[in-house]
Parts: sequence; structure tokens; C-alpha cells
Amino acid sequence: MSEQKQLSPAQQLVGDFAPKLAEITDDVLFGDVWARPELSPRDRSLVTVAVLIANGNTEQLVGHLNRAKANGLTESELAEVIIHLAFYAGWPRAMSAVRVARDVFKR
Repeated sequence: MSEQKQLSPAQQLVGDFAPKLAEITDDVLFGDVWARPELSPRDRSLVTVAVLIANGNTEQLVGHLNRAKANGLTESELAEVIIHLAFYAGWPRAMSAVRVARDVFKR
């Protein structure tokens, strides 16, 4: 009996429609960029969460908040990022991010 290969999150999200996008997400973004030693995974998560909030990309924020917690950021640090960004990225984006973060942190 053959074992089924576990699909990556990118393959699960877009692999059926855009397999090349899933491939480069896995190989380049998470296989290369996230693995570079110049920034720690914790720092990369902090930057990524901040940019997603600043750009209003709350759909991707869920996965990256979970990744940020796995990479050592605390819920209070992530809340502080949202508070800080309210003044630089805009109040509505911060308020939207709080709603997403609250749901993620409840899990």
C-alpha cells in the first residue's frame, strides 16, 4: 500500500488551482527566505505580522499569528504590535487585526 504525501499549507490552499504558486511558496518563500540566518524566525514573524496588518491582509494574518506564536512571540507582544500599528497603519486596520487575533488566541 502506498503512503499519501502530506500536503503543505500552500498546497492545501492553492495547489489545486495554482500548483506553481504553491511550489514556489514552499520552496522559495518558506524553504529559502524564511530559512536565511540573517533574521531569526521570531523576527521574521514580527515583520510579517506587522506588514500584513499594515496592508490590511487579515486573511493571511491567521496563519502568521499562529506561526508567530510558534516562533516565540507572545500574545501580549502581538497585541502591542497591533496597538503600535494603529498609529502608523491606521485605526481600521488595527481594529480588524484585533478581531482576527482574538479569534486566533482563543484556539
